[in-house]
Amino acid sequence: MAESGAPQMSLLEKKIDDQIEYYFGDHNLPRDKFLKEQIQLDDGWVPLETMIKFNRLSCLTTDFKVILEALSKSQTGLLEISEDKTKIRRSPSKPLPEINDQYKDEIKNRSVYVKGFPTDITLDELKEWFNDKGNVENIQMRRTLQRQFKGSVFVVFDTDVSAKKFVAQKDLKYKDAEMIVLLKEDYFKKKNEDRKHHRAEVKAKAKHEKEEKQKQAEDEEMKSLDEQTGCLLKFSGELEDQTSREDLQELFSGHGMIKWIDFTRGAKEGTILFKSNAKEALDKAKAAHGDNLQIKKKDVTWELLEGDDEKETLKKIIEDQQQSLNRKRGRGGRKFGGRGGRRERGGRDQGKLQYQGKKTKFESEDECDQEPASPKKRALDDVKAEEVGEPASKQMKTENGSGKQ
Repeated sequence: MAESGAPQMSLLEKKIDDQIEYYFGDHNLPRDKFLKEQIQLDDGWVPLETMIKFNRLSCLTTDFKVILEALSKSQTGLLEISEDKTKIRRSPSKPLPEINDQYKDEIKNRSVYVKGFPTDITLDELKEWFNDKGNVENIQMRRTLQRQFKGSVFVVFDTDVSAKKFVAQKDLKYKDAEMIVLLKEDYFKKKNEDRKHHRAEVKAKAKHEKEEKQKQAEDEEMKSLDEQTGCLLKFSGELEDQTSREDLQELFSGHGMIKWIDFTRGAKEGTILFKSNAKEALDKAKAAHGDNLQIKKKDVTWELLEGDDEKETLKKIIEDQQQSLNRKRGRGGRKFGGRGGRRERGGRDQGKLQYQGKKTKFESEDECDQEPASPKKRALDDVKAEEVGEPASKQMKTENGSGKQ
């Protein structure tokens, strides 16, 4: 390239030189898969015929003479021109930096987050705005997954001093818009704090909703209890060990519709929940048995539950009902348990209620950045919102420009 004292570049020549040096620069080349493949074909040389297929360069010029003239005036020493004037490459005397943690930290320390740009701004307009704000090496336009510009950029300055100097400027504006400016590291700290705050808000909201649902469930439960007032009948006595819920169903058959029986075989007491008034069912059953209502010829004390006793017993029945339904769901929703009980197969117990152990029977239980396809498709501002200036092992499609390439 040209030595010091080379002729002054025109505006077009400077844009061409900046763009090509960006392609081969520290920020783009390590992540540009296509260009890395090209430089491996011929000892680092890339034909100008290939270079003019890059969109941003082709928008400036496709004339080899103009490109070579611009590069010949560059004083960075980054690029070399082949003897036959048909190819260019990154100078072997300027190898890419080693991509290690130290290098990544160094890039991060001179990177800045800037927000407040209009979403329809172009990369050239961004470069123009940053032109007098320090020595900028790289600009990344942050985008959504739908490739829409988010109005914010990550900018890499030449030194951490330049980056801090830019951040220290007051009242930065793009046209009339106030800009948000943070060192990149401070930006990520703020984002993490915002995420923690958001998670805390979500957790608090979920807790509140859970409490509201629980309160609603309790209100519904109390409403259910009120609707079933007067439907509980308690019985006790020296019952036979073989007394079952089927005996109670038979005893009140035709006198009252039973909704739930809380009774265990061998127990001496239990509770019956009727669909309607328990006293009416009891009176009808007594009348049908000469006012001496026994269970399997055993005397029984019958008690209509009222007040707190009634509510507590109803609560227990509702809990037992829910547990029974949950057990059914845990068995895959089979109505009668097992792999096909007698009722399903038409066995001898078909049509009868089944009572086993402590199970209580309730009538409702059974109802209950990218690689381009070709250089022509490469777009300079197609950079995804990953950490700018920190070259990755895989290239995302990018022809992102910079203030100084």
